[in-house]
Amino acid sequence: MSIAVLGAGAFGTALACALGDAVLWCRDPAQAQAMRAARENTTRLPGIPLPEGVQVTSDLSGVRAETILLAIPMQQTRGFVAENRDWLAGRVLVACSKGVDLDLMIGPVGVIRAALPETRAALLTGPSFAEDIARGLPTALTLACADAGLGRALQDQLSTPNLRLYRNADVIGAELGGALKNVIAIAAGVTIGAGLGESARAALMARGYAEMQRLALRMGAQAETLAGLSGLGDLILTCGSEKSRNFRYGLALGRGEAFDTSTTVEGAATARAVARLAQARGLDMPITRMVAALAAGAITLQDAREALLARPLTEE
Repeated sequence: MSIAVLGAGAFGTALACALGDAVLWCRDPAQAQAMRAARENTTRLPGIPLPEGVQVTSDLSGVRAETILLAIPMQQTRGFVAENRDWLAGRVLVACSKGVDLDLMIGPVGVIRAALPETRAALLTGPSFAEDIARGLPTALTLACADAGLGRALQDQLSTPNLRLYRNADVIGAELGGALKNVIAIAAGVTIGAGLGESARAALMARGYAEMQRLALRMGAQAETLAGLSGLGDLILTCGSEKSRNFRYGLALGRGEAFDTSTTVEGAATARAVARLAQARGLDMPITRMVAALAAGAITLQDAREALLARPLTEE
């Protein structure tokens, strides 16, 4: 098979379902065996059958695909790439995670290139829920790739009748759009969870989008990218639905409830990384700072609310 998806979480499984003809690798042999027996991912996407063409394995050495979709959480990507550097070298790698590495302060494609400078790499990101993709509902994503020829080849290879990919050469903008919207989604969840209302959420989304642009443009991104699928489109999706893990995490924070620690919430780690990055670059990102502090338990919800509302009045 020419395509392999590494990572059998909800999104990785969904991509394999959408492609229909791919190898789906998971680290846990027991999970792989269970998925082969049930022909579905009963823990992450229950009730959605795997297509006949999807082969599930836990043996990475036996995967022969040339195009590799890395559906591995952002904070685990660096370790995975380092551990499997020789095996990954020479293959086309498509990062499918969203976030900023806490140590390197770069996105998933940057992490791949830091370990494998000669490897051809791209990013698949944008407004999507795993269940929608797996069920074949119409979805549009950004395929960010600095190499135009490779971008066109991947667009043809990975697009399906219901999964529409738009090319973009602005990898940094696509990385930051996907990462930063998770931070704002947490803040939106906090707003609703705390009972502050829909008007407050709309204001927070707008001011959060301004923060996204502030950092991304300073980092060399293009404004058009932030206004597209991987920025504004993903922001709208994740700030308004409880299907979003980041939004649900924010809801729990706003309500003062515990959250399932087994659920990956990339926005919490991204908030910490971006708050440090913004401070180093002299950028004002109050919503990001608030999310980072709330997630770390460094401030109370009341403190965060008062700090944001007490900021000086200014122009938009």
